[in-house]
Amino acid sequence: MRHATLHTLATGLVVIYAMGHQPFALDSLQSGNQAKEQRPRLRELGITVGVLPPGPLNAITDVQGVRVGHRTIIEGGSIRTGVTAILPHEGNVFQQKVPAAIVVGNGFGKLVGSTQVEELGTIETPVLLTNTLSTFAVADALVAYTLRQRGNERVRSVNPVVAETNDGYLNDIRARYVRREDVYAAIKAAESGPVAEGCVGAGTGTRCLGWKGGIDSASRRLPESLGGYTVGVLTVAGAPVGKELGRYYLQEFQTPREGGDGSCVLVVATDAPLDARQLKRVAKRALLGLAAVGSPMTHGSGDYVIAFSTAAEVRIPYTDRERTRSRVLLRDEALSPLFQATREAVEEAILNSLTKATTVTGHQGRRSEALPIDRLVEICERHGLIKR
Repeated sequence: MRHATLHTLATGLVVIYAMGHQPFALDSLQSGNQAKEQRPRLRELGITVGVLPPGPLNAITDVQGVRVGHRTIIEGGSIRTGVTAILPHEGNVFQQKVPAAIVVGNGFGKLVGSTQVEELGTIETPVLLTNTLSTFAVADALVAYTLRQRGNERVRSVNPVVAETNDGYLNDIRARYVRREDVYAAIKAAESGPVAEGCVGAGTGTRCLGWKGGIDSASRRLPESLGGYTVGVLTVAGAPVGKELGRYYLQEFQTPREGGDGSCVLVVATDAPLDARQLKRVAKRALLGLAAVGSPMTHGSGDYVIAFSTAAEVRIPYTDRERTRSRVLLRDEALSPLFQATREAVEEAILNSLTKATTVTGHQGRRSEALPIDRLVEICERHGLIKR
């Protein structure tokens, strides 16, 4: 068993140094003075996406009951990975399952548990994110966690939902370094409130659109006249930022193998009372936000959307003496505002990952640069997206 010392930073980032190894200083992960820099979210730069207002935190945790936890693993010069846990509500998710749907934009990836979600339309565990080759170990740990929960003593089948992001450029992904205790720690760390973004959890070693990316979040809240529902997403508008900075897919007609592949997992939560069929319709609109930031969902990319409803009235109990059940659902014609909210929140969440992430050096000395904020602001000002 690996023994670890935990250092919790003010941002909520948990850095893990394994005992018996030379720790890799956090400062050396980042370039220049970025180690002490507080990187901004998109709206702090004066850039807004869409027309709907965000929730109070502009995060997936604006959806009541949703909690997020991270386990960030940084060791030596090569380990840059972690686990992120999204808990749909504060109870036992296996005993009170939530309606859910999964949409595949491009299926070159790993999403454990997808077929049962497709068949039954429910999620019965927390949703976990990790690196590609650790997906299966994390799924096994999630099963163990669920079997240990009080009330699940007689459970004989568990469908864990675990999705991957490929951090193999900065992380020694073949080491498969994520352990069961890391999964437990991510779940235990889950809380409501602001979500740590950027180089944390499953986003520790990931990249986005040619720059350092990571965990991201945003939300939208509909006005009371449209139901007052909240959509939250865990993952620059209108200006050719990538082109002007010289990093974009098929730059100068490069061959497709030179960039663009990877994986993107979008987790969408809402408190609107929706069933699995309706959630699938919502999940499809999340891909519009992915496209808006420039992703073509290339051949080698695993692009997935996991959507669920936290509304108490649509939860499905594990056991029930009644042979039938009734639910109150939102009418389909009332879904369009949720479609818009989802599309906007996804776009903003992905952009938040770029502005919050810091420069990271990792496996084999590879380096992924943070998006230069000063250049981003200059380009957006020139194109009228920021007015001083």
